Amino acid sequence: MNKFKKFLLDGYGIKQRAKNRLRRYGFALSIIGLMAIGTAHAQNADPGNLRPPDVPEKIKVEQGNKVFLVGRAVGTQNYVCKASGSGFKFVLFTPQATLFGADDDRQLIHHFFSPNPFEPNTDPTVVTPALGTPGLIRATWQHSRDSSTVWAFATSDTTLTSTDSALVEQGAVAWLRLTVSGTQDGPTGGHTLSETTFIQRLNTHGGVAPSTGCASAGDVGNEAFVPYTADYFFYEKDTSQTGLSH
Repeated sequence: MNKFKKFLLDGYGIKQRAKNRLRRYGFALSIIGLMAIGTAHAQNADPGNLRPPDVPEKIKVEQGNKVFLVGRAVGTQNYVCKASGSGFKFVLFTPQATLFGADDDRQLIHHFFSPNPFEPNTDPTVVTPALGTPGLIRATWQHSRDSSTVWAFATSDTTLTSTDSALVEQGAVAWLRLTVSGTQDGPTGGHTLSETTFIQRLNTHGGVAPSTGCASAGDVGNEAFVPYTADYFFYEKDTSQTGLSH
């Protein structure tokens, strides 16, 4: 378990392991199919105009923010089997995804879990990393070119599942509105993601935890890498609205 926790706290290790896992488990055919689905989703989202689809109120981004970047994610949602109460269940330990340009195939962003250095870790079960500033584990997006990074989180109030709305496919991970909890420029001052305020995950396909393989103590530690696609919309403050009367 210590090895697992240490892995969670190593953002770089997560990205490297993501690349190795995709090669090792031969996801090529699945990823090709999911990329085709992702392209259709991105077209539905009208990425050329950076306009997300209409969504229910609970995952809408508040006025005063605008979309500045859209990425089409192709990757996996990764789960580990753990004891839970009197039973067992698969628990998400990290996504492993690459975001591509919505109107072309340029690699834009890496997506994974990592410690947010701007939020102190309050979980005593999470081991403090040997290097770097300890922080709360958050969903992370790092720009592929300038290494600017954003951390964000969702709550049950900003989550839309297939039981909540027909917009979400059966068997697909939830649509989300994530609130940014930290950003950081890249090592050379790159700041593509540094002004991000909110992120939406929409048009999801696949990615839910398996229904089998985690039913007994003997299954604890089993890992499942479930292919998924999604469209991610990145928002920043709309400065054109600053000072306007309402």
